[in-house]
Amino acid sequence: MTSSLLRARPRRAVVLAGAVLATLLTPALASAPAHADHAGDEPGPINAASTNGWWNRGVAWREEFEAPYTGQMGPQWQPSGLGQVWHQNGMLTLNTTSQGSLSATLAGPGAEVGRWETRLRSRQYGRGNGRYRVLAELVPAAGAEQNCGGRNISMVSYTPNASTAHVYARTLPDVAHRASRTGMDLGADRWHTYAVEVTRERVSWFIDAHVVFTENRADLVSGVPLTVRFTMEAKPDRAMNVSRMQMDWVRHWTLEAPNTLSVDAPPTRAGVYNKSC
Repeated sequence: MTSSLLRARPRRAVVLAGAVLATLLTPALASAPAHADHAGDEPGPINAASTNGWWNRGVAWREEFEAPYTGQMGPQWQPSGLGQVWHQNGMLTLNTTSQGSLSATLAGPGAEVGRWETRLRSRQYGRGNGRYRVLAELVPAAGAEQNCGGRNISMVSYTPNASTAHVYARTLPDVAHRASRTGMDLGADRWHTYAVEVTRERVSWFIDAHVVFTENRADLVSGVPLTVRFTMEAKPDRAMNVSRMQMDWVRHWTLEAPNTLSVDAPPTRAGVYNKSC
């Protein structure tokens, strides 16, 4: 797909072309080893799935954002907000305007538990205005009540060019668990992989193939089916620095394959999310 097929339309999101439909995995792809990932700067082929044995079995679906697609066509990425959402050079791309948030949500039934991972980068073009927040989250699926983010689980949250990546898990009525990973290079177009594993008993977060936090508190798991949403979040009523985020791929596994490495890691911090509704 070339850039001429989809152009920015100010003040509303662009609907993705059919080639950006999420693809259900064929049996041949289900057994694909980690070296099937895209080439380029690490991390990429090295990710939580290849490091922890998730590839062995249990792939629910994978979206590589490449054409031509093979296999059965799945649900669509649904845009919302101001700016442009499109399939660009083998990546799902969100281009913002100078105001307002922009997101792309994967349609479909979602899953209550499993493992989700993405390879993501971002870039800020302007300076002097508000800074967008880059969000890769699991959110209630299939039209379920969103509760103003009160049941979201993040794969990552950060501002472009920062050095700290944040993670969280929220459940109703106002429970929030948070943690932060410092010392990262989140500058322009720096690739990183982010994953989250949600079981009935715990949530574990992975950055660049390494488990960084594990929380065993039962109140983290909401029991609602979850789907993937990518967001460039603006500050209310602020002029923003034009920015973009790009996803090289996003994948979902069941819990069928046991972790081949320990998921022991520091816990998160318990707190309150006061925006639940």
